[in-house]
Amino acid sequence: MIKWTRFETLLFFAIISVFVSIYVFFNLEWLKIPWTPLALIGTAVAFVIGFQNNASYVRIWEARKIWGGIVNTSRTFGMFVKDMVTNEHTSEKLSNDELKKEITTLTYRHIAWMTALRHAMRVAKPWETVVHEKTNKEWNKKVKPPEWESTLEEDLKFYLSDSDIEYVMSKNNKQTALLYLQSDHLKQLKEKGAIWEFSFLELEGVLEELFTLQGKSERIKNFPYPRHFATLNHYFMWIFVLILPLAIIPQFAEIGNDIMAYNTVIGKLFIWLSIPFYVIVAWVFHTMERIGRTGENPFEGSANDVPISTIARGIEIDLRQNLGESNDEIPSQFPTHYDTQM
Repeated sequence: MIKWTRFETLLFFAIISVFVSIYVFFNLEWLKIPWTPLALIGTAVAFVIGFQNNASYVRIWEARKIWGGIVNTSRTFGMFVKDMVTNEHTSEKLSNDELKKEITTLTYRHIAWMTALRHAMRVAKPWETVVHEKTNKEWNKKVKPPEWESTLEEDLKFYLSDSDIEYVMSKNNKQTALLYLQSDHLKQLKEKGAIWEFSFLELEGVLEELFTLQGKSERIKNFPYPRHFATLNHYFMWIFVLILPLAIIPQFAEIGNDIMAYNTVIGKLFIWLSIPFYVIVAWVFHTMERIGRTGENPFEGSANDVPISTIARGIEIDLRQNLGESNDEIPSQFPTHYDTQM
């Protein structure tokens, strides 16, 4: 945390040092404001920061619940597909290899859907500015989402046929196109009798739930935390931080004058103790406001995001193990760097 905010901390140190120097060396005792209005401003800023942090946490927690729902629904889909695609109601029996191929195609297409969704969640939006801050740029040089290092088309090649890839890449919403393909494939299997009609309805219900979860995830991605709240909160915090020295310095100077009656040296130097006190107060207000801004967009690609890449890869591993694939065939989980999952 200290390293993350070190540039702002140095700025606060410079601000208060300039104010104290001006106050001491130019004898500007009149340059002050009373504590009462400053306390009112500080209280208002604290309330606004608290509101922003609460709203940001709600967005992060909702995003985590949505992707938790994707985990459960995906496992359900994999189980249903494996157990419901059978020869029980077919007029012309399919071979075991043909059945396995249909099951694998549906499962792989679902993995492709998760891949397309996580890529869509990582697309930069104009209001996602946290990753452009200096310390966050340093972090992203060390740890970055997998979606930034490969294209969607490259990641889909393993899971889809050439015709499916051509169809999906021609659409604006790739993840929606993949669910359309799933529904059409299920309908074809129902018409063959490879899926019983009741089973078809169950599987369509799972696709409906996936559409719902996808829409919720897209809603968080595409609708930012209201900018009038976020922007004004940022400005209010800086107004408070910049006028705070005008109340702190005179207070420390007054205390120093009282001390001079007992110890002249300490009394003269006491005003300089306002520097660390100011830095601590400014750091607390700024850091809390910055934490709120960092949590506004849970898919932006920062260290505090919901780890959708790790979640999607975990589901893929589960589904492919369910197909009976060996660990050598299944990709390993994305690595954890500095105790951070992406």
